[in-house]
Amino acid sequence: METKNRTNAATAQNPHFENESVLVTGGGGFLGSAVARILVEKGASVTVLDDWSTGKKSFLPEHPRLKVLTGSVLDSGAVAGAMQGCTAVVHQAATPITTALRDPGRDCDVNVRGTLNVLLVARDHGMVRRVVYASSDSVYGNPRYLPINEDDLLNPLSPFAVSKLAGENYCRAFYETFGLSTTVLRYANVYGPAASGGPAREGVVGQFVVNALEGRPLQVHGDGEQSRDFVHVTDAVDATLLACCSSKSEGQIYNVGTGIEITVNQLAELVQDLTHSASRIENVNRLDIDNIRRRVLNIEKIRRELRWTPQYTLEHGLKRMLGGASG
Repeated sequence: METKNRTNAATAQNPHFENESVLVTGGGGFLGSAVARILVEKGASVTVLDDWSTGKKSFLPEHPRLKVLTGSVLDSGAVAGAMQGCTAVVHQAATPITTALRDPGRDCDVNVRGTLNVLLVARDHGMVRRVVYASSDSVYGNPRYLPINEDDLLNPLSPFAVSKLAGENYCRAFYETFGLSTTVLRYANVYGPAASGGPAREGVVGQFVVNALEGRPLQVHGDGEQSRDFVHVTDAVDATLLACCSSKSEGQIYNVGTGIEITVNQLAELVQDLTHSASRIENVNRLDIDNIRRRVLNIEKIRRELRWTPQYTLEHGLKRMLGGASG
């Protein structure tokens, strides 16, 4: 159920970011652009650095406090230029998981070397008080127990998960060795509306919604009984902003999800029901990336330490997406 009294929003601890200048790497992506937009709304001066391999400039508004730069995190000079004057960094730049399957070398370059470049520049920059690193719940692999805690066994099963975990380890090393304040966020499956207000196509949620609205089959890979934790983009942004501004998050790792386990079959049926779509649910071959059977996150740590609680159940999040699509 959607909660009306939002106690976890970034306004609870830092009502404005008026004195902040924030670099968002990968700020043209789905989540990165949402973080950049909300930071601007809260008064921050924001610099976006993106190579536009997957991001889109159209996701970002035109605003006097938003500077959009073209460049790669593999280019230390571009990173240093973009970080000039910044007091915080939200490092969202990464290769998609599908790219990692096709080209593990590229995935390693961007997700590992790119992260190292960001940390090196931030360490030497002097003004950066926090680097927030976007990781993934894929680092857990197939868990022994559910829900998954932050200190549970890590067992990455894909090149993407391996590179994301390497980035986490570099964050930890720079915190312990050089005193650079870092926070790692392990996001569950993020979904929600695109910048245009309609449904974003990213991830299985977006694909199902778009296909249902267009009358195409909802393709379920494998038997559909694999489960995931789906978190709305608004909630993911709130967690990210709290990680930016809270002193308690320094050196910490947090799960960002809902704590609710949903199978892909249940997701498809819910989308079908909410869209009143005649699209059929169609089983197809299992994807190579779909090697995790069950996954749901324990979010008690971030709830306790940062007072963050997700505001959207999957049903209400989908209704919000569909409201934007029809409105």
